[in-house]
Amino acid sequence: MSSLYDADILLWSEQQADLLRRLARGERVDDAVDWENLIEEVGDVGRSEFNSLAGLLQTGLTQLLLAHASRRLEQVGNAKAEVILALAAAARCYAPSMGPRLDLGEVWSVAVAVARDKLAADGGPESPLPENCPFVVEDLVRRPLELGSLLVRLGDAAGGPSATR
Repeated sequence: MSSLYDADILLWSEQQADLLRRLARGERVDDAVDWENLIEEVGDVGRSEFNSLAGLLQTGLTQLLLAHASRRLEQVGNAKAEVILALAAAARCYAPSMGPRLDLGEVWSVAVAVARDKLAADGGPESPLPENCPFVVEDLVRRPLELGSLLVRLGDAAGGPSATR
């Protein structure tokens, strides 16, 4: 079984799903199930979704910071569109058990570092960037997304006005 697992993960997963369905119906196929790899894959599904959420939030926060602090109006508009895309995707993969496990402070720190680096190429930020994240995960995955509200909170946390352009 491991050779099919290594050679064609799609076919392997389809076969394993079929075997599990048959096992659930009472068929004696448990010795054909690739238990070792199946158990590993089940664990990996959650980790993969969790890592996707963290990456999407990092992208969304970076773009939110750029929308807040960019000197160029064109970049503000592009950044706002990217915030909407990233946070909508984050909302789709979010599960309630993920919020307490996510280190939003770490995600925020990376987002601030990336935003500072990008803004430096344009002469630095127009508005200050807060060192601490003014949001909780649920603020970022709530639907409908209230981009204006997020920008106002970001501006308040930075001690200055937010880009509402």
